[in-house]
Amino acid sequence: MMPEQDTSRRPPTVLGGCLGECVHVAGLHNVLKLASEVGYHTVFLGPAVSVAQFVDAIRTFDPQVVAVSYRLTPETGEAVAHEFARAVTAAALADRRYCFGGTPPVAERIRKIPLFGAVFSGREPVEDLIAYLRGGARPGAEEGDYPQDLIGRLRWKAPFPLIRHHFGLPTVEETVSGVREIAESRALDVISLGTDQDAQESFFHPERQDPRRKGAGGVPVRSADDYRALYAASRGGNYPLVRSYAGTDDLLRLAELQRETIHNAWCAVPLFWFNAMDGRGPHDLEESIAVHQELMAWHGERDIPVEVNEPHHWGMRDAPDVVFVVASFLSAYNARAFGVTDYIAQYMFNSPPGLSDRMDLAKMLACLDLVESLADPQTFRIYRQTRTGLLSYPVDLDEARGQLAASTYLQMALRPHIVHVVGYTEADHAARASEVVESCRLARRVVQNCLRGMPDPTEELVVAARRDELVLEAQVLIEAIAELGRPWETDPLTHPATLARAVRCGLLDAPHLQNNPFARGEVVTRIIDGACVAVDPRTGRALREEERAARLLMEVAG
Repeated sequence: MMPEQDTSRRPPTVLGGCLGECVHVAGLHNVLKLASEVGYHTVFLGPAVSVAQFVDAIRTFDPQVVAVSYRLTPETGEAVAHEFARAVTAAALADRRYCFGGTPPVAERIRKIPLFGAVFSGREPVEDLIAYLRGGARPGAEEGDYPQDLIGRLRWKAPFPLIRHHFGLPTVEETVSGVREIAESRALDVISLGTDQDAQESFFHPERQDPRRKGAGGVPVRSADDYRALYAASRGGNYPLVRSYAGTDDLLRLAELQRETIHNAWCAVPLFWFNAMDGRGPHDLEESIAVHQELMAWHGERDIPVEVNEPHHWGMRDAPDVVFVVASFLSAYNARAFGVTDYIAQYMFNSPPGLSDRMDLAKMLACLDLVESLADPQTFRIYRQTRTGLLSYPVDLDEARGQLAASTYLQMALRPHIVHVVGYTEADHAARASEVVESCRLARRVVQNCLRGMPDPTEELVVAARRDELVLEAQVLIEAIAELGRPWETDPLTHPATLARAVRCGLLDAPHLQNNPFARGEVVTRIIDGACVAVDPRTGRALREEERAARLLMEVAG
């Protein structure tokens, strides 16, 4: 007989063991580790626990949850599980929650035994187990098992990040079918609807829509009913959150429609982009900045989270790393200034794709330092979202799978709250539903491995040195932008005219903006020792930001 245990001061208990002759403890050990992370006291009975020993332990430790594992022959597993159920019932110990874990063939047989309220075969997403441990009934039974707001879902799934993926095919019908398939797979937590250009720019203006480009770049949503059909298709599986592009015209009207039809999980809006400067919207640069700030404020007033998907647009255009970092800071700074409380800071790695992993990570850590200096637990909460660079995928799909895995592993160094998976097919074609599921499952496995314990590359001396260098250079550039402000501007870092002026004069610049009427487009960058830096176009010498900013400010003053 086991000794009596004092359980009066302990948290709820999970008791686990491998039943009968089963000695395969690894899976059960991982379950108990997860139970500990979500607040349980755990008791591990070990391998090859007889029915009598198991019943004795249940009586002794009085657990709230009993986890039984068996990973051998299905027939013997079924027999010993029935014996276990009869013994538990006979001992009047069936008044608690019993779950079972085993291989898929074993699990299929055990599902017929009423004692076990949940049966896991290893094919379920980890959040099913988390939901069960946190008191849910049979996991995945209905929509109420899954929080339907972003912050609630983040807290519910912690310590695991949410998984997000874009999806949009050339017709609404195809996309509806695909959304249903993705939801039923339970491979992700957030479906981001990728809409086509006319849906973003001309949703409320049918006369401006061009039938020849219908479905180009995404799903051609043309009505509120289209949005409703897409949302209805997501109501299955693990009931993922749904969100969509903010659009490039009539932004407030579209925001209201998306809130009503798809319960838009959060708003993603740029600061400087999606306008006439990049050919994706009707507004000029200064006007679009003001419109985007207005959209941030609209969502902030309604306690809807906001993501400013800004810095990677500079990175994908080969801007210097310091411009990427400053754009990240300005995004968060403006979101806070315009009343956003829950802010999603997006970090797209591999932008530009020539960066080394060391320098890429250093750049992201510099962003993190500046952005999170703005955080306040009551008024400005920050959630980290990471993703693989759009331009980093090779065309070869096997190599692309490797890139997705490698990039996801590096991203985990930031301890993201959301992992935005970019499908491995990106360089070849828009991901179909099955490829979305495959990409998400690949990334999920990387995430799970990392959460078991990964080396910390953020402490590497070369990474730390570059991080510190970028923070200092970014502060120089931020101060230079502030100097462009007019005396009557209360805060030049949020004033549309000053921000637009920073682009026009070249403080914020990228090589791909050459000959752009809204930008200078004269900065020259090179990858040097794995970092993207501004260089003197005549000599190729790397320019310190003090020197580059001083030259440009002198031109403005002159």
